[in-house]
Amino acid sequence: MTRSLILAGVGGQGTILASNILAQGLINQGYDVKMSEIHGMAQRGGSVNTQIRFGKKVYSPMIASGEADLILAFEKVEAVRYLNYLKPGGTLIVNDYEIYSTTVLTGQEKYPTDVLDKLKDTIENLFVIPAAKIAKDLGNIKAQNMVLLGAAVKALGIVVDTNWQDVIMAYLPERYHNVNIRAFKEGIEAV
Repeated sequence: MTRSLILAGVGGQGTILASNILAQGLINQGYDVKMSEIHGMAQRGGSVNTQIRFGKKVYSPMIASGEADLILAFEKVEAVRYLNYLKPGGTLIVNDYEIYSTTVLTGQEKYPTDVLDKLKDTIENLFVIPAAKIAKDLGNIKAQNMVLLGAAVKALGIVVDTNWQDVIMAYLPERYHNVNIRAFKEGIEAV
């Protein structure tokens, strides 16, 4: 059985790093993994998403509308942006975090205040994770991507099959190992 997931965030949140760690962890478990990155205006705070498909044999990384088993949203509005990809009964993990676009910052638009309420009304398998707060409490707000990665790994049921700590350490400088491993474990506990 092939499983499909989308990681969606804003440039600078570590979405691509989390995707790479997840893909490597899945490969280490023996899965065939295909991944596609879409950067958009990542360096300017634009939308970034990664599509990952894994299973015994996978031929394409592309996920059609309504086919994602899991969407991991690093920011609330990004959850809404990619919601049409979630299959019925799929899981949505949302970081309870707001990043304002340029149009919101200049007053041209307002940031929607009811995003989580709308998601709670429509999504059965919804987990809202205060990843930024957890990471900040651990001492590095940038580790929120590892909190979210831990939550996704738990939701996918692939926590015990790989030594995720080793995969995380392979992708990060040594000085960041401790906080990111702790953040990953906090994410597992949050689901």
